[in-house]
Amino acid sequence: QKILKSGISLSLLTLVGISVGAHRLWSHKSFKATLSLRIVLMVLQTIAGQNDIYTWCRDHRLHHKFGETDADPHNSKRGFFFCHVGWLLTKKHPDVIIKGKTVDFSDFLADPVVRFQRKYYLPLYIILGVVLPVVACHYLFDCSWIDSFISSYTRHIISLHTTWFVNSAAHMFGAQPYNPKIARENIFVSLVVIGSEGFHNYHHTFPWDYTISETGWKFNPTKHAIELWAKLGLAYDLRRTSPELVERVKRNMLQRSEEQHPYEKPREC
Repeated sequence: QKILKSGISLSLLTLVGISVGAHRLWSHKSFKATLSLRIVLMVLQTIAGQNDIYTWCRDHRLHHKFGETDADPHNSKRGFFFCHVGWLLTKKHPDVIIKGKTVDFSDFLADPVVRFQRKYYLPLYIILGVVLPVVACHYLFDCSWIDSFISSYTRHIISLHTTWFVNSAAHMFGAQPYNPKIARENIFVSLVVIGSEGFHNYHHTFPWDYTISETGWKFNPTKHAIELWAKLGLAYDLRRTSPELVERVKRNMLQRSEEQHPYEKPREC
């Protein structure tokens, strides 16, 4: 029971680092954050062990701009296994590298927090992602060293697969109410990831929206976390899609142009 509690607690924290930090803050510029909040999110993202922020966001930006093509790092048209984990086990498709050179990633490295993490990622990960979780489990939850080790790495495996399910299940199974040619709405993924990431058809249609879902009742704890930080003055300039635009897209199934980057302000027309 102690192992389970410690594993779940740390998994939830690392998911915040990925879902809110790497994804909504740095990849899509869905909101802005103070230096202190960016540092906290960087630490949580480091613990997650899913590569440094720059690399994570670079691949994600390509995924949005060239989704479901060979230039998409985890192209779902290559099958479930490939888009779930196989893309990390093989060489990148040449189109990923070629098209990647046409996309601007300079905004990532403009943030000193991202630059610092990228420069010292390996020692940071060893300390924060390997040593700290084991030590924390041992002392905070009174687990043996062996149990602490098992808890830490079980947490890491679960954290990886929850993120990978967004790339696989949320692209292959579910409804497509906003755009029939891109990712899908998958409630299972949202429940697993604890952050509305499964409402993926909406997200790929309106990638700048910090809520990642249309209606307020949907399971969306990370949305509430961002709004709480905004009330505390730690987050600001939260970006939301207007209801009028959402309805217009749903009615007409408008296609987003390839030229519209996910980090640019949308043209509401």
